[in-house]
Amino acid sequence: MTQHTIGIDISKDGLDAHCLPGGEERRFGNDKAGPKALIAWIGKDPARIVYEPTGPYHRTMERALAAAGLDLVKVNPRQARRFAEATGRLAKTDRLDAAVLARMGALLDLQARNEPVTAFLPRHKR
Repeated sequence: MTQHTIGIDISKDGLDAHCLPGGEERRFGNDKAGPKALIAWIGKDPARIVYEPTGPYHRTMERALAAAGLDLVKVNPRQARRFAEATGRLAKTDRLDAAVLARMGALLDLQARNEPVTAFLPRHKR
């Protein structure tokens, strides 16, 4: 069974996903239905799902993926940008960012974690 690495670039309106190996790409809405469709597209065997926190915009997706039992890797946006620069990716689009995140996760063998959904809630809402 091939283990996939998924990179997800998150914006206010969308979730751009890139899957390695293979290079499949897909865009989902960043709304209630988007994370459910993303989970169906990802399947059950990803090695890791790599994304950057984006203020409030990543929270719905993060909670949904954690609740589905998927392994998540939240990376520092500065580190992701430096990785992109080191690999010669200077352009900045949602699609390219998703591909860079997937590549970063796969090449650096970033360790995924699956924490309880409450671990992703702000402290004042626990």
